[in-house]
Amino acid sequence: MIDKARLSNIPEEPGVYLMKDKSGRVIYVGKAKILKNRVRQYFQNQERHAPKVRAMVTNTSDFEYILTDSEMEALILECNLIKKHKPYYNILLKDDKNFPLIRVSVNEDYPKISFTRQMKKDGARYFGPYTSSAAVREAIDAAQKLYKIPSCRIKLPEDMGRKRVCLNYHIGQCIAPCINEISPVNYKKLIHKVCDFFDGKHEEIISELEKEMLICSRNLEFERAASLRDKINGIRAMDEKQKIVSEKQADEDVIAFYREADRAFCVILFIRHGRMLGRHHAILDKTAEFSDEVITADIIKQFYSEASYIPKNIYIGTPCEDIELISTWLSEKKGSKVEIKQPMRGTKRELTLLAHKNARQAAVDYILKKAENKISISKTVMNLKDALGLKTPPMRIEAYDISNISGADSVGSMVVFVGGESAKRYYRMFKIETVTGADDYKSMSEVIYRRLKEAQIEEGLINEGKLIKEDAKFLPLPDCIFLDGGKGHVSVISELFELLDVDIPLFGMVKDDRHRTNALIDSKGREIGLKRQSDIFNLIYAIQEEVHRFAISYHKKLRKKTLTGSVLTEIEGVGNETRKKLLKHFKTMTAIKSASIEELASVKGVTKKAAENIYKFFK
Repeated sequence: MIDKARLSNIPEEPGVYLMKDKSGRVIYVGKAKILKNRVRQYFQNQERHAPKVRAMVTNTSDFEYILTDSEMEALILECNLIKKHKPYYNILLKDDKNFPLIRVSVNEDYPKISFTRQMKKDGARYFGPYTSSAAVREAIDAAQKLYKIPSCRIKLPEDMGRKRVCLNYHIGQCIAPCINEISPVNYKKLIHKVCDFFDGKHEEIISELEKEMLICSRNLEFERAASLRDKINGIRAMDEKQKIVSEKQADEDVIAFYREADRAFCVILFIRHGRMLGRHHAILDKTAEFSDEVITADIIKQFYSEASYIPKNIYIGTPCEDIELISTWLSEKKGSKVEIKQPMRGTKRELTLLAHKNARQAAVDYILKKAENKISISKTVMNLKDALGLKTPPMRIEAYDISNISGADSVGSMVVFVGGESAKRYYRMFKIETVTGADDYKSMSEVIYRRLKEAQIEEGLINEGKLIKEDAKFLPLPDCIFLDGGKGHVSVISELFELLDVDIPLFGMVKDDRHRTNALIDSKGREIGLKRQSDIFNLIYAIQEEVHRFAISYHKKLRKKTLTGSVLTEIEGVGNETRKKLLKHFKTMTAIKSASIEELASVKGVTKKAAENIYKFFK
């Protein structure tokens, strides 16, 4: 249950909130103009919520939030966090677009201006990010009209000297380099002015346009004057559009802390390419007797000693002891100059105040959460660690079971318990592929081998930078594995572990004659008795029942597909109409499974290739 005191103490300010489940995983990210009102709504009148919202609230064990200066900042931050965490209850874009940017290829002789969503280290200049593709196209269109650069797909210098020009040239909206030769130097000068425009240096442009508008007015050229007025208004509107926190695409960190009793609550805001991506918070104990300067220095030294990336600028809200020495150390560590600054005014000062506001709220949240008297690692998990003789608490437990009927449609199930609670998003199902008949030992070996192999593949992809750890489906590895079976199952999987050089504690869940959970057996054959109604017994019983239930449900689902013939539509070349023709001809799925390629191909509408695919699928 979420504590009411925490809900009532949420600020009435814009920001982003993150809902978390019992394992600490982010399951929903949202934004709000008034955080307090929005977050409290989730935990009030829950019967009025839509089913999905009600499910999310039911699975929410904790929440956190990040304060922002505006709702627009909250929106873009929300997008970044959703992209990072991929929460279960959020709507996720499958094309994974980044924010729109303007790209100017200044490294070319005749630079081009284009729309993009990817920032690369290719020598080009990038401007943005913008909040919509329409804003980017509006900016590019405005630049093209102001500086009369080509808006067509002209290739320079290849297309110079073309005889025919477009309409834009005739109406005075293009310098037409296709017929008017322009040197790379002069063209780049023009593009540099365009870059100044994208950089927000609009005062001189507006001044010139206002003078031209006044002249047009005096000459009674009202249509032209109105057009210039619209351009001026468009430029001013662009000025007002917020680009998160920085007009320049800089990488910066902002550090501030808040004192509470004998602790300092620190917040570091991460700004990358001009946009706020998130924040990191930490607690420093026993700080009452130390000055702000010492605390700031300790934060910087401890954080950046292990940080994988150090930005060019670090902004701090309070003075720092040995600031020059620390700056030199960071510069050497980074390989280029790093500056630590304490801004006293302007937007950077506002950012340090924002970091301080988040740090103060972190202190409030910490006090309220501590008052709830929750234990981070459950007593049951700690008791299980001692009972099994494990070196560390089994925070992630995986359990496996096999289900079939006389060896047909054999399937394996994997369920996961995190912190003593079921974590269904990590559950996995396996259709047995290499075992014929009812051989539970071989089937169990196949399932666990495939699970470990997938983890190995994912580790390789992560090391190559092709996969981020949060997206892995079979990582991390479990702290221990439970098998729904006895000594024989444990012995077979122990041999598999030796072959694969895997060191994961392994236990079989033994049942008595009445099919009730009775004991655990380890890889050495040692039986561990379970005291009925104890917390450990209840956990093992819950795991055993859950893995059995999951295996049975998957088997029933697969069996139903087989009996109804819907499994046929999973075969390449077999659609719903072909399925109906096969069932009409052979009467039963058993007959289809037993049929030869020639018999299958004899059915009207079934091609030779489809017949071969059906035969291979069942054989």
